[in-house]
Amino acid sequence: MNLRELLDGVACEVVQGRPDVEVKMIHFDSRKVGEGDLFVAQRGVSADGHGYIGKAVAAGAVAVVCEEVPGELKEGVVYVKTGNSSEALGVMASNFYGNPSRRMKVVGVTGTNGKTTTATLLYELVRLLGRKAGLLSTVCNYIGDERVHATHTTPDAMEINELMGRMVDAGCEYCFMEVSSHAIDQRRISGLDFDGAIFSNITHDHLDYHKTFKAYIEAKKAFFDRLPKKAFALTNGDDKNGMVMLQNTAARKYTYSCKRMADFNCKTLERHLDGTLLHLDGSEVWTRFVGDFNAYNLLAVYASARLLDFGKEELLPVMSMLVPVSGRFETILSNEGVMAIVDYAHTPDALENVLSTIEGLKKEGTVITVVGAGGDRDRTKRPEMAEVACRLSDRVILTSDNPRSEEPAAIIEDMRAGVPDEAASRVLAITDRKEAIRAALMLAKKGDIVLVAGKGHEDYQEIKGVKHHFDDKEVIKEIFKL
Repeated sequence: MNLRELLDGVACEVVQGRPDVEVKMIHFDSRKVGEGDLFVAQRGVSADGHGYIGKAVAAGAVAVVCEEVPGELKEGVVYVKTGNSSEALGVMASNFYGNPSRRMKVVGVTGTNGKTTTATLLYELVRLLGRKAGLLSTVCNYIGDERVHATHTTPDAMEINELMGRMVDAGCEYCFMEVSSHAIDQRRISGLDFDGAIFSNITHDHLDYHKTFKAYIEAKKAFFDRLPKKAFALTNGDDKNGMVMLQNTAARKYTYSCKRMADFNCKTLERHLDGTLLHLDGSEVWTRFVGDFNAYNLLAVYASARLLDFGKEELLPVMSMLVPVSGRFETILSNEGVMAIVDYAHTPDALENVLSTIEGLKKEGTVITVVGAGGDRDRTKRPEMAEVACRLSDRVILTSDNPRSEEPAAIIEDMRAGVPDEAASRVLAITDRKEAIRAALMLAKKGDIVLVAGKGHEDYQEIKGVKHHFDDKEVIKEIFKL
């Protein structure tokens, strides 16, 4: 593609050279640059791409987009100076792939908890209604029926647009995507044309990256601030920061709530271990989901579908056909009557939601929780996770999650700081996750519930930079001999 076309919409401060050069591919990793490519020098979290401009030019780059033009310029190479290279990359990625987000209805979901469930259920819902759709999520990406492995909550700008381009080619009318705070802050969604945005909630998470809760909120809010007028902005009116998201948006503003008056309302009528009866938009709807947090997710899905111009009459019957997302309050029952629940809960708030739901549903027996915390991530939430587990469980086993480069025992010690003195006798620490799950299931009797929290859909454990196959559900079924 011609560089001049790629730069359409990019705020260029300086263009040195002739911008009519042809570009084969765009790269932000200098190691991938080849003859005829364009290199984007980004200022990243751990590295500055400006230090690799020379390497990219030596590898054959015909153009460089940067925030600071290098002192030495190579003849024949076009240097483009812009205020934010990451922003420019998003716009150029969209141009490179033919602006696929303009050719579909694109809805982004952001928030601490509920992103995967909401985005996935929207994808499933419109497919049940006979429409073609794509999905970009933590669990998996989908292009219509085609499954594409997901590596990040939100892929990089080039990958997003490449996947969206494939969705358009496959005839998809809709694309639903999780939008993480990292992706917003790093401008990975720049250049995308959103038709809607959903805010689920915001709680303690990712402070290792954002440093302060205020910065975390502002990252989420930036997504709404940049929405176009034609889009809808849908927020959870029951979250104390929900209305903050709507303050500066140009989009059409809507709220959903399970507690107060809003544009879209829902009330839980009956709670069971195999589902929930909801009063949704004036009608009773039986769903296969458990927990009040899922009532919010389902309401967000329904409200978004209405805002995408689907009718109430066609939506309500299909809401009952939706099934839970992998690793989200997924139940496994043993032949002896012990129920295991696998859930992705990896923040204090998410863990409290799941355990409160279990407490409200159990008829008898005890609750045993197996929980860990990820390494190289927000350390401040570790004791909070342990405190929540101790407060809402009868027994707790602290174990490994994804320790990454940290020592599992050190992470567990951080968690121990949140164990109240009165609960210490009810807490075990077993570093090996499989053995921790085994111990919990061996302690359980008929009627007991074992929550295995933190990993959900993940089928690996990351230890010292290496991913090893590990699936909580597989381990439970093996121990249950199912």
